[in-house]
Amino acid sequence: MQNVISVWAGLPLRRKAIVAGATIAVFLAVLLLARMSGGTQKALLYAGLDGRSAGEVIVALDQRNAVYEVRGDSIWVDAGARDALRMTLAGEGLPSAGGAGYELLDSLTGFGTTSQMFDAAYWRAKEGELARTILAVPDVRNARVHIAQSSADAFRRDTRPTASVTVTTASGHMSAEQARALRHLVASAVAGMRPEDVQVIDAVGGLIGGPEDAAAAPGTAAAARAEEIRRSVERLLAARVGAGRAVVEVAVDLITESEQINERKFDPQGRVAISSETEEKANQATEPGGDVTVASNLPEGAAAGGSGKSQSTETRERVNYEVSETSRALVRGPGGIRRLTVAVLVDGQMVMAADGTQSWSPRSDEELATLRDLVAAAVGLDEARGDVLMLKSLEFQPAPAAGTVAEAGFLPAFGPVDTMLAIQIAALALVALILGLFVLRPILASSRRALTAAEAPLALPPAGTDLPALTGEIQDDYLVEDVEQAAFSVSPPESPAERLRRLIGERQQESLEILRGWLDPDEERA
Repeated sequence: MQNVISVWAGLPLRRKAIVAGATIAVFLAVLLLARMSGGTQKALLYAGLDGRSAGEVIVALDQRNAVYEVRGDSIWVDAGARDALRMTLAGEGLPSAGGAGYELLDSLTGFGTTSQMFDAAYWRAKEGELARTILAVPDVRNARVHIAQSSADAFRRDTRPTASVTVTTASGHMSAEQARALRHLVASAVAGMRPEDVQVIDAVGGLIGGPEDAAAAPGTAAAARAEEIRRSVERLLAARVGAGRAVVEVAVDLITESEQINERKFDPQGRVAISSETEEKANQATEPGGDVTVASNLPEGAAAGGSGKSQSTETRERVNYEVSETSRALVRGPGGIRRLTVAVLVDGQMVMAADGTQSWSPRSDEELATLRDLVAAAVGLDEARGDVLMLKSLEFQPAPAAGTVAEAGFLPAFGPVDTMLAIQIAALALVALILGLFVLRPILASSRRALTAAEAPLALPPAGTDLPALTGEIQDDYLVEDVEQAAFSVSPPESPAERLRRLIGERQQESLEILRGWLDPDEERA
């Protein structure tokens, strides 16, 4: 690695550009070759199938001699044949979704089929159709439906069918809203069934609670109510103080018990006449006058005597009154708010001083009072009930940076990238780069140097150029640089004898010293 760095540092800028361009060209060539020779590209056929369905798909692919690859719970095939295989397998009912449906009833005939057999096949078909419908949800991988139909018994009344649904999702958990939708789906498909008669079980999360569980766990309802109030208050404050400059916390105490009140009230002052009865009597009587004698006892006319008459009249009236009565039955169920507590923290505002500096300042009391009235109206504050609202203005501390933003690179533009293929391409590119730098480059450089030296082996600089002192040794840098300069010279090259003769004439003293050193190397120079 140090040799590569040293070689790269020693290259001039022009040669560095040439090497970089050659490296990119080699990399692109290797990438193109690997792309062309890497075979057909794989595409996803099916993923997330259960063992039985995946086995049926693989058997069908083997029968068609299709090339496939199994990666975990996914089946990959050639990209060009994927759509055709999907249509062909769908025509055969693969992969199987939720078991058999109403086609079970097609195999039943009127001969040898009892009513019990038909009922069993009907409910099996009903379960299969419901499972198919549930599997149409994109997040659901597997689903099973079981319906418990009550037996026909004349002595039992008000018996309803029940059902249970087991699902496996891709995300690993099913939400309560999805479970509620499945309850209504199954209950609507079975006559006499209600949504609370259906239980939904997640393969990972377990039983997903229904309405009875929501009543048994009031914390969930209280948290949902508090979250709804909190969002409303934050949306209201954001219009004034800005988004993210107000923090709201809400605590809701709900009523969890149910209460029934029967009230009967009488008002003695508010009587009403409901009936009236009047009765009248008249009596008349005749009485004898005078003394009672024998003559008074004789028949009328037989004896003379006086008589008297009496008459009486009696009237009676009966009136029936009804006292005013008020009856009221009050039923209070769980879910009402017993007590509400709201805490609001509002950031202040930046104030610019006369010198241009900015400082934090809390909000005025008038503004806080106005904001408090708005929040109280939004949450339905009732101080008689014991509700509490606290609103303060304090300085917010800046939140630390959560991290850097991840940006997409250039590779996703080419579609999904195979990891093994990318590793192979990188290895080939590295080998090509090493071959280019350490094999081809030295060979080309040596060939160029030999060719240049052969064309002008004894080229000398032009006349008038300052020459270095002669030492009797041939310098490599002199040959290389001066040969390059001679290559650009227009004058015809001199013969070796003429060049030697000219050098001796120009530097006689140095030439004598060189000859003396060659003839007597042991002689000491004066």
